Amino acid sequence: MTPTPDDTPAPGAPTPTGEVYQTSTMGALLDGVYDGDVTVAELLEHGDFGLGTFNRLDGEMLVLDGTCHHLHADGSVALAAGDERTPFAAVTRFAPDLRVPLTAPCDRRDLLRQLDEAIAGSANLIHAVRVTGTFEAVHTRTVREQQPPYPPLNEATAGQRESVVRDAAGTLAGFRTPAFEQGVSVAGYHLHFLDDERRRGGHALDFRLAHGTAEISTASELHLNLPTTRQFQDAQLAPADADRRIRQAEGH
Repeated sequence: MTPTPDDTPAPGAPTPTGEVYQTSTMGALLDGVYDGDVTVAELLEHGDFGLGTFNRLDGEMLVLDGTCHHLHADGSVALAAGDERTPFAAVTRFAPDLRVPLTAPCDRRDLLRQLDEAIAGSANLIHAVRVTGTFEAVHTRTVREQQPPYPPLNEATAGQRESVVRDAAGTLAGFRTPAFEQGVSVAGYHLHFLDDERRRGGHALDFRLAHGTAEISTASELHLNLPTTRQFQDAQLAPADADRRIRQAEGH
């Protein structure tokens, strides 16, 4: 499928300069660092689109159009309070560089292939991805709130709540991050889902799209905010098996 460019830069034009603001790292989450010091209000000062989680690993976060949604493990969705805090999140100011029409049904693998084709030539940059449309099915998971002493992420996600949303209009949103960022972020695609009624959602494990549109916003700058908490400073942030553990935690 050929992407439809929006103001595609001419040859030799500058690289996109959008910024992704991220607090903490995936390596910290792997080691059970589930309490951060950045509030939702502070996070939204840096972007209107993104994802993450909440302190104590209490559910999933999805930021759309400047609104932060809290996706709870009991299946409910609420607007996040400004004073809620996050141990890991990434946001950007979403400004689409490309739009990809998705006119035929496709599963997760086929959709990601089409997105990869659309960003060919810029795979080493960070791409915010928003897919809006009608979904035949979306398999989601939502992590449950943890209590100290916190277990490692792979143990925490073993008790996650999984569900399947069927025949729903909604949005998949998240990031495609270069392979060299594994451990800092999630290499490859990290996507969360929220239906248009703002009632169901979670971390997207699998899906089948009936039809829709993908929008891609490219960033070449990463602002990484590191926590100053003792828990973060004492954490093992670069385990030898980080790649395997992140893929296991993400469900891929």
